[in-house]
Amino acid sequence: MSKTILVTGAAGFIGSHCVRALLARGDRVVGIDNLNDYYDPRLKKNNLALIERAHADSGRWRFVHGDIRDRELLAKLFDQNGFDAAIHLAAMAGVRASIDQPHLYWDVNLTGTLNLLEEARRARLGNFVFASTSSVYGDTKIMPFVETDTCDRPLAPYAASKRATELLAYSYRHLHGLNCTALRYFTVYGPWGRPDMMALKVLDNIHFGRQVVLFNKGQMHRDWTFIGDITAGTILAADTPLGFEALNIGRGEPILLAEFIAKLEALSGKKANLQDAPMMKADVPYTFADITKARKLIGYDPVTSLDEGLHGLYQWYAEHVLPSGQPTAA
Repeated sequence: MSKTILVTGAAGFIGSHCVRALLARGDRVVGIDNLNDYYDPRLKKNNLALIERAHADSGRWRFVHGDIRDRELLAKLFDQNGFDAAIHLAAMAGVRASIDQPHLYWDVNLTGTLNLLEEARRARLGNFVFASTSSVYGDTKIMPFVETDTCDRPLAPYAASKRATELLAYSYRHLHGLNCTALRYFTVYGPWGRPDMMALKVLDNIHFGRQVVLFNKGQMHRDWTFIGDITAGTILAADTPLGFEALNIGRGEPILLAEFIAKLEALSGKKANLQDAPMMKADVPYTFADITKARKLIGYDPVTSLDEGLHGLYQWYAEHVLPSGQPTAA
């Protein structure tokens, strides 16, 4: 049976992938995004154009240009649509940028989430799924990262704001019986990604010479997770009310950043020229998802290997980003 689902951050990387997947299976989707300039808004508009071209005639897609801090707008959206679930992905993202703009990150990530939780409570929403982050684990010594970790020592305002949303959501489950699932995403990559993410930054350095900093000479492990697996996990969570849960959504296979870069160089047929810098205080040397809980509770099963994911990313990059006719090694 088809559902009516609200997706916040619908024009962004994960949001646009989720919208396309939901529409493809026959759901009705209302998306909201403020198209802010954290990165070039034209990229978000391109994401929306892809959706429009595929689904404009279906009558199942509606986009609202708006901000989750606008309580009046959110109230109208919930009043006008009988949402079965919400996938809340709108946020200020990025660990390092949050250090420079902590007030903005707190306002959007926590106040915006509070506004949505209030409307979800008022509407007696069936399921509220929202993006958290592996950054809530801080510099944990527990490997792999497991959801029972206390997560009480975040290293940057971004991580603190996301952990705060988890605690807030728990209180809404306790007080109002709202089903809330926090998805702790690990390092996401893939087609239509954000340009501030490492995979695209490295490709831009290789092909366009754009300056990119490589922290700690790439001697950091990350649990790289392909966007297709992230999307599948998100939708599985939206389909599965759990009370309150936090779930790791990763691959469960940490890869050294230097190795990740070497694979991109091999696909490109060119070497990167990255600027060395020491690891920042907000960074951690390792991320590693234990995905046992997500497998058990929602049937999450990441299927895309790193080589497969990088090949898909590079094929997209060659088609959509590189100048027409530029030779590629892929």
